[in-house]
This record gives sequence, structure tokens and C-alpha cells, in this order.
Amino acid sequence: MIEQLPVLVIVIPLMAAPLFVLIGNRKLVLLLTQLVCWTVFGITVSLLSRMQYGPISYELGGWPSPYGIVYSVDYLSAFVMLFVSGLAAIVITYAPKSIDQEVHHSKHSLFYASYLLCMTGLLGMCITGDLFNVFVFLEISSLSSYALISLGKTRRAPLAALHYLIIGTVGATFFLIGIGLLYQMTGTLNMADIASRLQAVESSRTMLVAFAFMTVGLFIKMAVFPLHTWLPNAYTYAPSVVTCFIAATATKVSVYAFIRLIYVIFTPQFAFERLPLDQALMAFSLVGIFVASTAAIYQTNIKRLLAYSSVAQIGYMLLGISMSNVGGLTAGISHMFNHALIKGGLFMVVGCFALRIGSLKLEDLRGAGKTMPLTSFAWVVGGLGLIGVPMTAGFVSKWLLLTSALSLELWPVAVLMLLSSLLAVVYIWRVVEILYFSPASHLAQTAKEAPMAMLIPTYIVIGSTIVFGCWTVYSAGIAQAAAKSLLGISQAGGIQ
Repeated sequence: MIEQLPVLVIVIPLMAAPLFVLIGNRKLVLLLTQLVCWTVFGITVSLLSRMQYGPISYELGGWPSPYGIVYSVDYLSAFVMLFVSGLAAIVITYAPKSIDQEVHHSKHSLFYASYLLCMTGLLGMCITGDLFNVFVFLEISSLSSYALISLGKTRRAPLAALHYLIIGTVGATFFLIGIGLLYQMTGTLNMADIASRLQAVESSRTMLVAFAFMTVGLFIKMAVFPLHTWLPNAYTYAPSVVTCFIAATATKVSVYAFIRLIYVIFTPQFAFERLPLDQALMAFSLVGIFVASTAAIYQTNIKRLLAYSSVAQIGYMLLGISMSNVGGLTAGISHMFNHALIKGGLFMVVGCFALRIGSLKLEDLRGAGKTMPLTSFAWVVGGLGLIGVPMTAGFVSKWLLLTSALSLELWPVAVLMLLSSLLAVVYIWRVVEILYFSPASHLAQTAKEAPMAMLIPTYIVIGSTIVFGCWTVYSAGIAQAAAKSLLGISQAGGIQ
């Protein structure tokens, strides 16, 4: 049974999704969806615990690589699958009351099926060793995301989903064109096999074009500035539960795919020495951090504020990737995990406000700190993590990024990083001021505290940002092990 775990991560939710549509009973489907998500999370925990014995490879149908499709699990893929499945399980546990209010009862079964398909696609991108399979799973997650976003209760939700569909299709098409060109030049779709054959053809123009198409395609999926235009509306008008899950996981998995592209298929020498991609990444990252953080300050909707914040946080991840050393890559991978927790938790807080206040406009949240004290305090803790205050998870990855920049003598980058954190202080404090120090709005005056069924999962996620801010051996240690593996550095001595 243990040997089957890599494929069960995909098969269980993939087979369950259409079955749940046929069942139709929304309460039964909810319980089964929660069971599936927690089962998949347990499997990913088991896979990560087995990494101490080395990477795991599973050949589908018994066909050996490169002729068949291979599922590969290493520190990086296991780490990403862990927080994707973990957040999927916690969010779906948090979800019922929010879904009852924001999604029509007749569509609940379709909602849960789409949720499982989205999780399947994201996990599939992490575990597959076949490049075309990455595209297939990318489209599974994207198509289900479009459906989930369109279920929002306002008329703008379908329009936001359509906008995301159009731009996302362009990104996926670019990525597929790059895959086709790689296959044309190497004759294989297995990522490890492509990497072994690439040296003979990497000087050709076709390789440059393939790399460019795949990079731009993933940049769109990651919402890298200025290719982020689909993200604010998608996050703002989607149901709160959908925003919680997608904001915490989808862009992180695209960052994961980009790391694989740079460090496994192509090499840092190709991307950062033959091409000046490291300089371009650094520039885009810093500009994106400042522009998106500034835009967040001026938003009047709390969901939209966090959406622009997410665009900025992607910049920190790419900044670490661009440094191409153990410290920078560790920081980038660590920030994927930390930001997933922080942003997932903050959007869960927003879902609590949406349930009780019925509006996410900042003016309607005035004074909610008095009538919803537990929910408001969760915002404060999550906001401190987003800023990067010591003893929070956000501080750990930003500190690793800062020390890596200083070790490379990138003093201007280090200074700009510190200044960018001040912008996060501004937009987080703006909400805190509205919650605690403004006269209560009519909606806030009549609001009740969020139900414990939502607060407990919210505090588990928000509280974990403190846990992993103090206990860094696990998260930062696994990120370091993944970075060393990608850079071909020995893991002697285990995780540090």
C-alpha cells in the first residue's frame, strides 16, 4: 500500500469529484469532500516523512521512464503538496456556513466536485515528472478555478471568471507552445530526460524561444507584475472559501513549476548566465512589490487589498529564486509556505467578516473590532505575519531573503526590501485602525462574532504562522533541503 501513495494522492480526489456530482446530496457530499481532503493530507504527510530515505518514483502502468509517465516525489514537491493539501483540508472544514450563504444550494455538489478537481490539478503539477502532464494538471486546476470563481453571489463573479479564463488560456497556450518546442528538439517529455538531452541543443534559437514561451506562460499563472490583471477581480468576486483556497495555493504551485523549469529542466547557467533572467526577475520583483503594495494601500475593499498584497508577495518569492544560491532559494521556497499560511488565514478572517457583516467594504467594517473581537484579533496576528514582524512566519522568510541579499552584496535590494515592508505596515494598519479606532458602522453594530466552526480553523491557520515563526527547523529546514537538492549540494547531516 505504501508504494501506491504517490498515485493515490491524485486518484482519490480525481475519482471522487464526478462521483459526488452523481450523489447530489449536499450534506453527504460535504462530509465526503472533507474526508477526501483530510485523507489526501495524511498521504502527503506520509510522503514527506519518507523523504529521509530519498526521493520516491512511481511508474504508472509499470512503464519505465522515459517511455511512461513517472510520478516523482522529492523534498520540494512533497513540501508543496503538504501545504496545498493541508490548506485544502482546513479550508473545506471551515467552509460550510460560508458556502451556505454565498453559493446557491442547488450548486453545492458542483462546488465540492470543482474544489476537489482544483486540488487534484495543483497536486498533480507537483508530483508528475512528465512535462505534458504538468500542462494537463495546470488546465484541470485552472478550469475548475474558473468554475469556482463564477459561483460568486454577485453578477461580477462570472465576468471575473471570464477575464481569468481569457488571460489564463493565453498563459496555458504559451506554456504548451514551449512544451511542443522542447519535444521537437529532444524527442521526450520526461523532465529528467529532457534535462539530460538539453545540453546538446541548448544553444539553438528554438530552446530560447521555448524557454521564453514557458516563462511568460507561468508568469501569467503566477500573476507576476505586470501580468497580474486577472487576479484582483478573481479574488474579490469569488466566494470567500474559493478565495481562501486559491489565494493560498494556486500561485504558489505555479511558482513551484517555475522553479522546476529553471533548476531541473533548464539550468541556472542557461537562465542566469547565458540569459540575464536573474536581473530581469530581480527588477520585475522589486517593481511589482512596490507597485502592488502601493495599490493595496488605496483599496476600499478588504478582499481587493489582500489581492494586491498577494501580487507583491509573489515578488519576494521570485527575488529569492533569482539569487540562485542556497540562501535565496531557501528563502523563496520558505516564503511559498509561509505566505500560503498567512494569506490563507487572512482570507479566512475576511470570510468571517463577510458572513456576519455582509459587506467587505472598509467603511462597513468600521468598529467591527468591538462586535467581532476574535475575528479582528486574528486579522492583527495575520497582518503582523504579512509585515514580517519577528516571531511570525513572514519574518523567517524575509530574514532569509535579506541575509542572502547581503551575502551577495546586493545592498540596494536589501534596502528596498526593508522599505517595502513599511508599505505592508500601512495597508495592514489601515484596516486595524478601521476595526478598532473608527466609529462603528450600522452593519458592524449589529454584527455577531463569527461561529466557532469558522473561528477554530481560522485560528489554526493564523496560529501556525506564530508556530512556524518560532519553530523554524521544520519549514525552513525542509526548504533548505529542497534548495540544496535543486542546486546539487549534498544533504550530509540531514535537515539543518
